[in-house]
Amino acid sequence: MQPWKFRILIPLMLLSGCATPPPEPQSMRDPAANFAAYRTFGWAPVAAPAGNDQPLQLLDKNIRAAIAAEMQRKGYAESQENPDLRIAYETAKADKIESNPVRIGVGVGGWGGGNVGGSVGVSSPSVRNFTEGTLVIHAIDAAKNSEVWQGSISGKMTKGSVEPAAIQHAVSTAMRDFPAKGETTPQ
Repeated sequence: MQPWKFRILIPLMLLSGCATPPPEPQSMRDPAANFAAYRTFGWAPVAAPAGNDQPLQLLDKNIRAAIAAEMQRKGYAESQENPDLRIAYETAKADKIESNPVRIGVGVGGWGGGNVGGSVGVSSPSVRNFTEGTLVIHAIDAAKNSEVWQGSISGKMTKGSVEPAAIQHAVSTAMRDFPAKGETTPQ
């Protein structure tokens, strides 16, 4: 390969790796909470979705199933009678604006016996509206009635954001830092 091609290809490869990173979860943990003592979880009392709103009831069912699966994966057993932890969640959405700056692209190529061509493309800045969804999960020490852990995740909502697989992924990401059963020190 000719040296001038390396000077162009390497920066282009580096730029192609600059994609928007996935959303990072946020979490807070009560340092005084003794997670080694917690064995079971149940649900904090909440108002059920109003009336006969089937989509909200289905969404609630899918979120609860995903949280229960994650809690069980971390070693906790579900119990409706006197659980050690009560779990609650909340969702929110907000309309946001995204700005895309001017972009410049450079392309170089060759074909056969030394013919080389190139191009430069420029795009104009644009603004797009999108909806950002947020999921917040709370773990409450049932005996003390105080929150001992909170995790959240926010990201762009897409058409498939409320599908069970997407919900499971969002819940497992939000609960990434939730201590496993019997854990004594923060991760």
